[in-house]
Parts: sequence; C-alpha cells; structure tokens
Amino acid sequence: AKDEDAVGMGQRLSLTYCMQCHGSEARGSRGFPNLADGDWLWGGTPEQIKASIVNGRNAVMPAHEAILGEDGIDEVANYVVTLSGHQADAALVEKGKERFTTVCAACHMPDGTGNQMLGAPNLTDDTWLYGGDIEDIKTTLYKGRMGQMPAFKELLGDAKIHLLTAYVYSLSN
Repeated sequence: AKDEDAVGMGQRLSLTYCMQCHGSEARGSRGFPNLADGDWLWGGTPEQIKASIVNGRNAVMPAHEAILGEDGIDEVANYVVTLSGHQADAALVEKGKERFTTVCAACHMPDGTGNQMLGAPNLTDDTWLYGGDIEDIKTTLYKGRMGQMPAFKELLGDAKIHLLTAYVYSLSN
C-alpha cells in the first residue's frame, strides 16, 4: 500500500473490476460500500480486505415483519435512529429499545456497534448503506437486505488480488 506503482496498478484493476458497484473513486453508492471512508462491515485490515476480494461476501439481514409486526418495526426503527444521535418519538424509542435487545442485539450487539464477524453494521455512526432515516430503517426491517459481493479468486488470481488489496487498503490508511 506504500508502493505508488502497486497502488496505481491496483487502482486500474479497481476501475476494471470494482467500479460498477463501488464507483470510479471507490466511494460506493446506495447499497454499495464506500471503500475510502475507513468504515468496514467485514473489517479493514489487509487480510480482511483480501478475504473479501478472494471469497466475496454475503450480507444477510432477514426481514423482521413476522417477528416484530408493524408496531414493533415502528418502535425498533425509532430506537435505532437514536443510536446515531437523531431524535425520535420517546415513547416508541423506549419500547423499541426493549425489542432491539431481544431481537437485534445478537447481530448488532447490545450497544448497536455491530459485529464485523457477521458483517452486521454499526448502527451508532452516521454511515448507512441503505439510508439512515426512520423510513429507510423500516424498509430494511420489513423487507430485509441481501447484499452480495462476488468472489474474485478465480477471475483475478493471486497477483492481481494482492495489488487490488493494496489499493483498497491505501484508500483509508
């Protein structure tokens, strides 16, 4: 990541293989992670980045309508939005906190900081892959999310993956 030539080659590889999802500057878009911000769902070490490129990633947030019901989704969404410092209906927040602890904390941790081993996002920051307002959160709770990054091991091979890893790592380090 400190070798300018290697990073340049990695950038060209990113423009060929990654920009369709992550953009030409690797800053992502709705539903596709920003690779330059230092906020990593699966971890941002060179080893973790390489594992993501080699093996791909399957992010699964199941739909919770059957578990929470309409009222529960409204309550949890109101609670979750407060985790990142936004205001919400206090009565709904209190009920949502209890439901969050019971239903959501196993993946997102009791404090909402997420779990990189599962790719469960940190809900306490202001980085939202699908939007962080109450309506966006409700949509996620109702429908779930199924993000997928394909594996590139067979397509790219070890040398290109090494260069691409160096480039991606250099974006936020």
